Amino acid sequence: MRVVLGVSAGIAAYKACELLRLFTESGHEVRVVPTRDALRFVGEPTWAALSGHPVTTDVWDDVHEVPHVRLGQRADLVVVAPATADVLARAAHGLAGDLLTNTLLTARCPVVFAPAMHTEMWEHAATRANVATLRERGSIVIDPAVGRLTGADTGPGRLPDPEEIFEICLRVMAGRPRDLAGRKVVISAGGTREALDPVRYLGNRSSGLQGYALARTAVARGAEVTLVAANVSLGDPAGAKVVRVESAVELRDAVLSAAADADAVVMAAAVADFRPAVRHDSKIKKTSGEPEPIELVKNPDILAELGERRRAGGPGSARPSVIAGFAAETDDVLANGKAKLARKGCDLLVVNQVGEGLAFGTPDNAATILAADGSQVEVPRGPKEDLADAVWDLVAARLA
Repeated sequence: MRVVLGVSAGIAAYKACELLRLFTESGHEVRVVPTRDALRFVGEPTWAALSGHPVTTDVWDDVHEVPHVRLGQRADLVVVAPATADVLARAAHGLAGDLLTNTLLTARCPVVFAPAMHTEMWEHAATRANVATLRERGSIVIDPAVGRLTGADTGPGRLPDPEEIFEICLRVMAGRPRDLAGRKVVISAGGTREALDPVRYLGNRSSGLQGYALARTAVARGAEVTLVAANVSLGDPAGAKVVRVESAVELRDAVLSAAADADAVVMAAAVADFRPAVRHDSKIKKTSGEPEPIELVKNPDILAELGERRRAGGPGSARPSVIAGFAAETDDVLANGKAKLARKGCDLLVVNQVGEGLAFGTPDNAATILAADGSQVEVPRGPKEDLADAVWDLVAARLA
């Protein structure tokens, strides 16, 4: 596919070199269109060498090819990374002072902006209004990551990792609909750990890969995403607000708080059913005798509680509109899944078989999605992003 990579004048421009490499190595034809000031950070020879195409910032270069029109018309995707506050403002107001903004005006393909700027600039009312305008017009504006900025500053405004921007772009180029635009969704991912002492814990094998795939695909479909992540070692998905937790109780508190104004909640985390009744303050020592039995108590059932709160009524009881859960089973998969769906009171339940080489820690998954109305959808084994899209298809239909 033909990709236009716009680069604006931010210190994060050097990271766009990695994004360019990811596109070209996956077989895409990329034309880099920097702003004039962006070349102060990364020079024209670098972009030309990495893309294999000439690079210009000016509409007057190669006039016979009419680049200010042709680039946007021919592109299958335009992605601007980094997108500064200045470029967001010019794009929102339809200004066309250079080749990049002309290309944005003529593009009829999906457009993705990956903002990067200082926190104060990102949070300024003018920037927020410009972002809202671009989103209303159909552009995907990825929320920046939280982290170290230029100098000693830390906060929201950091360019997401190029690999994560690339994953979002792949989903956009795959033609998925933007049917979650304007929706707030909450996703849980990973596996909880229940402390026994300062060293040991009870846990499970969940890697968080499926939950992160759900987050990436939701961002690509236009959603505002909160990801509650339990004990994962994965890079933050571009555009998602990530809340990190450890135990089932912490996950419950984070999910219920985020769900208060959410349109949909998808519980993909593997939540421990039990926790030790006593958490020892110091490491339990091995003795010559037999170890003491570990007494367990039940953890809160977060999925059931979400359904109960919605049924009970009261302030905010209409939220979330759609509740989806996951059921990891080793045997009698469908029978156990249907029983769980009836108990939990959710709208959708994704039932998948787990075990040696299945689901946990693998890049692929297969599942049956059960619905409260009695319907079910079979999702054959494939990338976890495919299962995620199948889940969002059903969620979006119910939200509509």
